[in-house]
Amino acid sequence: MQKDKAFFDRLYKRFNKRGLVTPDPLQFLYAYPDVKDREIAALLGACFAYGNVKQIIKNVDNLLAAMPSGPHTFITQHNTGDFRKTFSGFKYRFTTAQELCALLVNIKHILEQYGTLEGCFLHYYKKEEESVLPALRAFAGQLRRGGKISSLVPDPAKNSALKRLNLFLRWMVRQDEVDPGGWGQVSPAKLIVPLDVHMHRLGLMLGLTARKQADMKTALEITRSLARFCPNDPVKYDFCLTRFGIRDDMSYNDLPSARRAKPRRKTPAKR
Repeated sequence: MQKDKAFFDRLYKRFNKRGLVTPDPLQFLYAYPDVKDREIAALLGACFAYGNVKQIIKNVDNLLAAMPSGPHTFITQHNTGDFRKTFSGFKYRFTTAQELCALLVNIKHILEQYGTLEGCFLHYYKKEEESVLPALRAFAGQLRRGGKISSLVPDPAKNSALKRLNLFLRWMVRQDEVDPGGWGQVSPAKLIVPLDVHMHRLGLMLGLTARKQADMKTALEITRSLARFCPNDPVKYDFCLTRFGIRDDMSYNDLPSARRAKPRRKTPAKR
């Protein structure tokens, strides 16, 4: 176990770098020093984090550019009709303008009721729970009110891994060189690994899980495996692991070589 911990800690030290973020919708969060703006930008970026990464970046960039006063001001000072007008003709893969506007309306309702997205999440969050899962499912239910945004927020009643919402939480709860944080009352120890097909493959490769389904049960299993190496912040390893296979310059084939504690030095040639 100590050997594995050294491997994961080495990955974190080497690859958890701001310079390796792009391409990732996380890159947009650094432009928002105000947490009220950042949490909304993070939610939109995470909800649309499906499909080709280049298209994800282009789409999120366009969404946020349509809110020049900042996401919080845009949503709180506009109504449903304004949303429909601003995003008329919007289409991203499975998501229609109707779904996008429904999500914005639900965010507006949450802000009116709780003040912030964090306030809504904390309403359901309990420190005694093993993980954020109960609060996350309740939070997802708030975002899905009206049932018109199935492509953006999965049904929390099903066994979905809720990957995009767990990604959102990682960005907002953790704080280091990569994750900007902003939500100070949720413990990083309670976070769940954002699990998709890509992370599932890595989990199988590294022996973090043997389960074949990329569902919530597997996400929790991988999280518990990583918690053996860092119980207070198991999701810290998510970013550095998922660089492999996402970035053009970091492939799955490079991962085994990263297990070496130090690169072998070449013996200087004798002259």
